[in-house]
Order: sequence, then structure tokens, then C-alpha cells
Amino acid sequence: MEKPIRVRILDHEYLLKSDEDEARVNEIADFVNLKLGEIREAGGKLSEGKVAILAAFNIASDYFQVLKERNDMMKYVQDRARSLNSQIDALSE
Repeated sequence: MEKPIRVRILDHEYLLKSDEDEARVNEIADFVNLKLGEIREAGGKLSEGKVAILAAFNIASDYFQVLKERNDMMKYVQDRARSLNSQIDALSE
């Protein structure tokens, strides 16, 4: 059930509705604030909008990297399982 949760992002307060529990929403908000803070520090006098866009881009980049790593790991596990299955089949012949 969606419930309103108050979070603070870049010195602005937002009321979010989420199926997630409050602790999880706050964890996500803290992560977003961390990324925004990193961009703010590195970017000098960027506007809030540009900071948000760069942070979103960085978060998306991290996400796609994790997806790639997960897919690579799944392929490795599948290939390894096929190899082991072939070895087992060869022993039982």
C-alpha cells in the first residue's frame, strides 16, 4: 500500500508515495543526495538542474555497468554448468 514519505533532496523537501518501506525510501534518498553532492563538489557552479542531470547520468551508467557484470556472470555460470554437465555425461558413458 502506498504511503507518503517525506524526503529531503538537494535542500528541497518532497513527499513521495511508495510501496517501499520508509527505511528503504530514505536509503535511496540518501544515495541520490550522495551522488548529487559528488557532482556539486566536482562541478563548481553548475545549476541545480545540470547537477541533477549529471547525477542521473552517473547513476544510470553505474546501473548499466552492474547489469553488464551480472549478465557476464550469468553467461559464465551457464557455460561452466554446461561444461560440468558434459564432463558428467562423459563419465557415465
